[in-house]
Amino acid sequence: MTSSPAGRGVPVAVTAALAARTRRQTDVGVGRWSRARSSSGSAPSGPVPRGRRAPRPSAARLRGPDRGRRRPPAVAMPMPTSDQRRPNGGLNGRAANGNLNGRAANGNGGHVGDAADMPVAISTLVPSAPTGPLIGALEEGTRTCRFALYEASTLREVAVHCVEVESLRPEEGWVEQDPCAILRAARECVSEAVARLPDGLGPRDVAAVGVTNQRETTVVWDRATGAPLHHALVWNDIRTSRTVDGILARLPGHDKDALRDLAGVPVSPYFSALKLRWLLDNVPAVRRAVQEKRCLFGTVDTWLVWNLTGGPRGGLHITDVTNASRTLLMNIRTLQWDPLLLKAFDIPADILPEIRSSSEVYGDVAEGPLRGVPISAIMGNQQAALVGERCFAEGQAKSTYRSGCFLLCNTGEACVQSKHGLLTTVAYKMGPAAPTVYALEGSVAVAGHAIKWLKDNLNLLKEPAEAERIASEVSSTGDVYFVPAFTGLYAPHWRKDARGILCGLTQFTTKGHIVRASLEAVCFQTRDILEAMARDCGKASTETLGELRVDGKMASNNLLLQLQADLCGFPVVRTDVHEKAALGVAIAAGQAKDVDLLDMAALPPPPSQCDLFSPSITPEDRKARYTKWKMALTRSLGWAKPPKSASMTDKRYHLLASIPPSIFLISSFAMMIASEM
Repeated sequence: MTSSPAGRGVPVAVTAALAARTRRQTDVGVGRWSRARSSSGSAPSGPVPRGRRAPRPSAARLRGPDRGRRRPPAVAMPMPTSDQRRPNGGLNGRAANGNLNGRAANGNGGHVGDAADMPVAISTLVPSAPTGPLIGALEEGTRTCRFALYEASTLREVAVHCVEVESLRPEEGWVEQDPCAILRAARECVSEAVARLPDGLGPRDVAAVGVTNQRETTVVWDRATGAPLHHALVWNDIRTSRTVDGILARLPGHDKDALRDLAGVPVSPYFSALKLRWLLDNVPAVRRAVQEKRCLFGTVDTWLVWNLTGGPRGGLHITDVTNASRTLLMNIRTLQWDPLLLKAFDIPADILPEIRSSSEVYGDVAEGPLRGVPISAIMGNQQAALVGERCFAEGQAKSTYRSGCFLLCNTGEACVQSKHGLLTTVAYKMGPAAPTVYALEGSVAVAGHAIKWLKDNLNLLKEPAEAERIASEVSSTGDVYFVPAFTGLYAPHWRKDARGILCGLTQFTTKGHIVRASLEAVCFQTRDILEAMARDCGKASTETLGELRVDGKMASNNLLLQLQADLCGFPVVRTDVHEKAALGVAIAAGQAKDVDLLDMAALPPPPSQCDLFSPSITPEDRKARYTKWKMALTRSLGWAKPPKSASMTDKRYHLLASIPPSIFLISSFAMMIASEM
């Protein structure tokens, strides 16, 4: 038997009839490539074909019995879409035989449609060199900024550059970033990624750019100079707890859900309106700029687009519906700033950006190597990831695992108001005249950040990547449960008084148990949200939902995804492309009117393979472990100190707290003398 040209000892198909009979190919086939990245994350000039499948991890990693690789059809056939691989599609999709786990009737290891005794046909075709036109995607996240360039015809990534963005923590619960550092990172990423394009491609081949960003993070700046008026308040900053209490004191019944019908979300420190209100109350420079009509407000997308399109010299002050839906100021149905919401938070309308659709040509880049290229998409990063996962059908859901964890479920054109603690958000609006698609969302504040905390604060890890190996050294958590509520609990609980708790420790507890409990905490919090989604969607339990599509840096942890499948009771699906937010905004940018490179109804096929993690524990074990998680969760509540006053701003609190005790004593003594007279 001959070997493939790659020299890896892989057998080659002998006849076309055999290829037609087997109807499948392995990892070397069309559409399969990997890129050897430099330290900067750039790709070489051409794709490097993979010769064989990566070796399976040891049994200690607890992959389920149905864990396998989904395979594409033979070369002669068109590449299938995800819905063709799962005929019913979506969150409720099953294999053609009706098996929830997506297995073929022969049960062959999760390889859909495989026959165990069938010979394998191998394609040795190498993907062609990338060609233009290209679509750029600028992704500004909490920890990193990234610019990627995609080939429009295939949506494969051809060049990328990524840099870290520092967060500042001046006080407990405060999280800030320098807006100028964010902008510098964006400019560097664009320049470096363009410089790393393969031979024959250059800036002239970039037809459009999309921007996706961390949501809720709040920036205020001077429209005349472009200088920030304060550091950006990041989405997980909780300094606004007293501001929240002051707002609630004015709402009917002091109810955090009093504005939900208008905004789709509860009153919480999470959202931009509270962060903006804090800046207006506590930063004199912001108040002066508002009074002098110099202040502009925006989330990170607004800040970047304003600067990239000219800044003080005619920059566009805009946002899109997905980001605006996270401010607590936009009417979730009219998609406009709502006067009642502005009044509730006392926010001046003239500092707000114009709300636009997620996909249209807004204007051109005014600087750098992409000068003159249209910006044609803006999306919040989680909504962009929903698009990148091709969750276009009602009921399809995805989860992104990063520093936090974010689950979105497409609800179609129905604006579903959650009764179980979830957020109603805009999923996307692909053009000014396009229908608005909504989603239910649940957010977990601490996911990957818990692993970072184990490394930085407890020194249990040298690198976050060690988490899977160390957690695999034990077969269970030993009944250790970790609730990483460092800044409170988000959906579906919304308890800002919760704090982290580690319980169930014994003298036999090792760091392996604690690291594994940290991974399980991500899975349990995900299940909390999925339980709420199931109830809002009229499902009996999470096990009836079908499957969950996952992405994000933390999704490379195989043990995490196996635990997720075990603790939720349904399959977890991971494709080869982890950066779905950038891919999603590239799709939105490419299909915009006047760009017209992509058709949402006929996108290039997704990656030809995906990893399937199926449940491997009994329902009884799953129920028992989830019950103990809820016990630990209950113990985490009520730990945060109560606010000094329900209606007191930080400025007023610090002012009163600074009154010298001597003044108090003198005044008290005077009152005593007066009472004796």
